[in-house]
Amino acid sequence: MKEYKVRSKKMLTFELVENEILIGTLVYKSWFKFNADIETLGSKYQIEPKGFWGTTIELKEGEKILLKFRMNWNGEIVIQTYFNEVKSGYIFKHRGIFKESFVLADQTGTELLVMKPDLKWNTMNYEYHITTSDIFDTFSEKEILLMIALHCANYYMSMITAGM
Repeated sequence: MKEYKVRSKKMLTFELVENEILIGTLVYKSWFKFNADIETLGSKYQIEPKGFWGTTIELKEGEKILLKFRMNWNGEIVIQTYFNEVKSGYIFKHRGIFKESFVLADQTGTELLVMKPDLKWNTMNYEYHITTSDIFDTFSEKEILLMIALHCANYYMSMITAGM
């Protein structure tokens, strides 16, 4: 089990760190779009909404699609990955109201990570504390999944805020 922190450096930039070592960055292109760039340990990825309404979001490395996600009717985010030509599925969901958190689970319901948001009132940005499971720590793509979980949490928060 590992612990990570996500810090908001600027309004559109988030850094994922483990023991103060930078693991990755997520940089949004603007406030009102879900387009973003991710960089992890020397690799670069692009996040782009697809479709007429932009409800499906893709993660690409160059032109290669590595994963897709979309929010379903009950507020869960369904993630499909295509790492190493193997298709896998995950669910990212919000849990609780007073002890708010997000959970990434595999197709069998096993919790892989828990994210706890922390609103920084001075910047009006969220920062997060992430705890991963021992199973998650064995994933070769864990850095990408951590960064996508961060994007999903921000996506969820913006969708909920827009709905109010």
